[in-house]
Amino acid sequence: MHVKKGDKVRVISGKDKGKTGVILRAFPRENTVIVEGVAIYKRHMKGSSGKVGRIIEKSRPINASNVAHIDK
Repeated sequence: MHVKKGDKVRVISGKDKGKTGVILRAFPRENTVIVEGVAIYKRHMKGSSGKVGRIIEKSRPINASNVAHIDK
């Protein structure tokens, strides 16, 4: 993979094209990365035994070929 955790990258294709962020996690075997603030989805968590339910926002992994390294 041409990027690693902590690198600043720009998304070059897909629905989040043009967004920038830092790589939070990399999965070399799957050739995917999780970029901060990119590919966000909402997960509705049900409350249980007295706890209140809530909505959590998470980042989905995107293919490493869809990001470009930004020079420092």
